[in-house]
Amino acid sequence: MPVYDSPQFEEETMTFQNPNGVRNDKSFGDLMGLAYNYMTRADDPYEKSGFPLITSTRAELATLAEEVLWVGHSTVIVSHGGQTIMTDPVFADRASPFSFAGPKRVTPVPFKLADLPPIDVVVISHSHYDHLDKAAVQELSRRQPELVFVVPLGLKAVLNDWGVSNVRELDWWQNTEVDGMRLTATPVQHWSSRSMSDRNETLWAGWMAEWQDFKFYFAGDTGYSRDFVETRARLGAPDLAAIPIGAYDPRDFMRASHVNPEEAVQILKDVGATKAVPIHWGTYKLTLEPMNEPPQRLRRALEEARLEGQDFIILKHGERVSIQD
Repeated sequence: MPVYDSPQFEEETMTFQNPNGVRNDKSFGDLMGLAYNYMTRADDPYEKSGFPLITSTRAELATLAEEVLWVGHSTVIVSHGGQTIMTDPVFADRASPFSFAGPKRVTPVPFKLADLPPIDVVVISHSHYDHLDKAAVQELSRRQPELVFVVPLGLKAVLNDWGVSNVRELDWWQNTEVDGMRLTATPVQHWSSRSMSDRNETLWAGWMAEWQDFKFYFAGDTGYSRDFVETRARLGAPDLAAIPIGAYDPRDFMRASHVNPEEAVQILKDVGATKAVPIHWGTYKLTLEPMNEPPQRLRRALEEARLEGQDFIILKHGERVSIQD
């Protein structure tokens, strides 16, 4: 693999690291323990039924303007000023390298990929299978050759190998512009891998998309850290944020990688977002908490923080709302 001129890259190990020293390096025994707990987990009715879904036709998607649409998991579409950005497009039946095993999608995609309107930019947070879907990336690129993919360090080569050529690769705090939309990679606390042998060989990131009159922040996949305070200090408060709330139990195992709903509320405060939508829940059964628990805990956390529903809007899969006040 190449050597990267990045403060996050360690030449000695040829891997990327979180600056606070959190490595997310669980032992084989830890992983086997989690796998056993997952396979012997209690019945969760939402694994069978999924969650309410609002479907969209091609004609309905063509009218998307000044709105955010939650596709599912960490995939959102934001339209502003005649431009459209999509985050972590994942449409796979399983968040896994295998078609027969791994977390299964329980709530369907709310539209056909072929029905999507033109997308200007896709941002990718990191390489995990529930955030980077090879088939979706290839299909989007094939259908929309002008589409720009913006990725963290190390992932450009991966997408190029998949036949996707219109890729820009950034380190944390670097930025690029697409027709006046400025995109900045921001630090988050996480890790990366797509196999047993490539752990942390590619970087992970959140993203700030900025127009002259609007900012959208995508927190990606993350444990809680002071990165969100620094992001606001450097880039300002976003008008809209997409913040993960699920896949947090067992807590000791997941704390370094995934925030819980209470920490998601703290991220909302840290970045100073005017409005937020919760992501990373209700689509794949990844961890041990009941699938309907994250939004319930989020509502309680908002009440305790004396925030209101309009601050953190819980969307149904496929639902869209205005991004304007």
